[in-house]
Amino acid sequence: MAIDRRREAAGGGPGRQPSPAEENGSLPPGDAAASAPLGGRAGPGGGAEIQPLPAPHPGGGPHPGCCSAAAAAPSLLLLDYDGSVLPFLGGLGGSYQKTLVVLTWIPALFIGFSQFSDSFLLDQPNFWCRGAGKGAEQAGVIATGRWGYVGNWTSPPTATPFSTAAWGAAGNRSNSSGADGGDTPPLPSPPDKGDNASNCDCHAWDYGIRTGLVQNVVSKWDLVCDNAWKVHIAKFSLLVGLIFGYLITGCIADWVGRRPVLLCSIIFILIFGLTVALSVNVTMFSTLRFFEGFCLAGIILTLYALRIELCPPGKRFMITMVASFVATAGQLLMPGLAALCRDWQVLQALIICPFLLMLLYWSIFPESLRWLMATQQFESAKKLVLHFTQKNCMSPESDIKGVMPELEKELSRRPKKVCIVKVVGTRNLWKNIVVLCVNSLTGFGIHHCFARSMMGHEVKVPLLENFYADYYTMASIALASCLAMCLVVRFLGRRGGLLLFMILTALASLLQLGLLNLIGKYSQHPDSGMSDSVKDKFSIAFSIVGMFASHAVGSLSVFFCAEVTPTVIRCGGLGLVLASAGFGMLTAPIIELHNQKGYFLHHIIFACCTLICIICILLLPESRDQNLPESISSGEHYTRQPLLPHKKGEQPLLLTNAELKDYSGLHDTATMGDGLPEGATANGMKSM
Repeated sequence: MAIDRRREAAGGGPGRQPSPAEENGSLPPGDAAASAPLGGRAGPGGGAEIQPLPAPHPGGGPHPGCCSAAAAAPSLLLLDYDGSVLPFLGGLGGSYQKTLVVLTWIPALFIGFSQFSDSFLLDQPNFWCRGAGKGAEQAGVIATGRWGYVGNWTSPPTATPFSTAAWGAAGNRSNSSGADGGDTPPLPSPPDKGDNASNCDCHAWDYGIRTGLVQNVVSKWDLVCDNAWKVHIAKFSLLVGLIFGYLITGCIADWVGRRPVLLCSIIFILIFGLTVALSVNVTMFSTLRFFEGFCLAGIILTLYALRIELCPPGKRFMITMVASFVATAGQLLMPGLAALCRDWQVLQALIICPFLLMLLYWSIFPESLRWLMATQQFESAKKLVLHFTQKNCMSPESDIKGVMPELEKELSRRPKKVCIVKVVGTRNLWKNIVVLCVNSLTGFGIHHCFARSMMGHEVKVPLLENFYADYYTMASIALASCLAMCLVVRFLGRRGGLLLFMILTALASLLQLGLLNLIGKYSQHPDSGMSDSVKDKFSIAFSIVGMFASHAVGSLSVFFCAEVTPTVIRCGGLGLVLASAGFGMLTAPIIELHNQKGYFLHHIIFACCTLICIICILLLPESRDQNLPESISSGEHYTRQPLLPHKKGEQPLLLTNAELKDYSGLHDTATMGDGLPEGATANGMKSM
């Protein structure tokens, strides 16, 4: 009753309903900026200063704190980038903006080449002792790659050739690519461990490479038997370079800008990438691949942020998905490039050389105008706005809202840049980023578990015992996942789509771990009517569903982070989520290095993580059709919407900030406290 009396005294009434933006957990642009000045502090749970408060205004007034904050804060018109500045520039309707968006799509093809080059440069080929000659080849002295199947062997299988401890189970093939090109006799039964050990005593090897290359890194330096572990280290190097690159270049891009990081990354990837082709040993190759991955991360991250910051709210997702389709096209074209090059050094050079075209971005691609506005670099922003209007042939009369006059007034301001570490002192931002990091780690980590279940040696499907069938199956699943994301996100939004795909991933994982073991037990009984083939078919079905859903989870988590992270720290937040994805992908070569030991536990851990992620996704806000947050304070107000909105006339269960202070005794001027209206709650505005 006391709460109701205070509501009535404040002028509220039971008939007031929140606006759609308020129900979604984010205040309208004008109200959000007015209620959360840039000099706000973290809430009671944070305790750390987000941005320093400017000096108080010398003039007096009834409320000196409010007056000084209003005088110190930039114009609300300039802070409302999506509502004022972007419409003034024509949104995506301007020809210059369209050109810039296309320029962010083209490098996605080159990025697709680089990301999937390991499948060809480091593929583990069939090998046999050169000293044994053709007799050893016909006798079955052949070892195979990590998945346990070979690509250039076409005779009907009758037995399983041996495999060393580093290569996993072997496939069943005979050589059809020998010197005489004729058919060979069936392979004999596999030898025992003693024979395998003696076969590794060869000093020279012949190789049967499955990827269309005549020579790759493994055959160049004989990375077989005792040297097989070096292949996995070479795979580590690119992924570890990507992880460090995401973390470091993300912080740098928030401090010095997106454009300098992009251009420096292009220059250095040309240097390191072309030097990789000149490597003289595997140590040099692995070291240079680390730096290549570091520079590639800078290109991926800055292009992703620039693409997001160019687009209006309704176009962001589709513009991002087009880039994903272009990268998938690069994945699909890689086998053709490998067959065309025939040598790994030529292939590496051909993958890197297209980045030469991106050197032209120095004179074509500008800095992100949104980032310049958010960091209060208004002098540079004015020059860029004039550049946009000149390129789009716009007249000054189109500035209906008066963006340019307001920009002229703010030219004397000093820039305010923020580092990602400021997130530690927030209440909502750190939660959103951590949840999306865990989702990204789980999605990309469990993807390898499903891939191994489908392509692994325990599933004996002739179609999947071919390198190209394996490769194109993975690419087709990724393409189908991107298409499904477009439909699901359109109807369910970002949070609903992420939740749906995570539920599918969890179901596929749990059914594969539980149901298949149950089927395996029943198949051992003669009267059960079940065979191993039934278990294999179920395993393939669950693996396809799991790969399909986990790919969507990882991709959608990265996009979600780009939308809910404020502009001033967007690259840093993206770097954290992309680095988490890299850690997930890093589990694949780690498991391979240990000869698949611990694989089942690896799958169980990620399956448990999917269940945790399902609960955590409910804590995220819905960002569909919402303006991007520009400052940390606006990002703090970007809170979640209830999954089921309350009915008309029904009082929400959350107290307003004024009522909460009456119970808690807290009277601090905090970001989520006095900066908001009296009716604001953690979910937006509360109806009175």
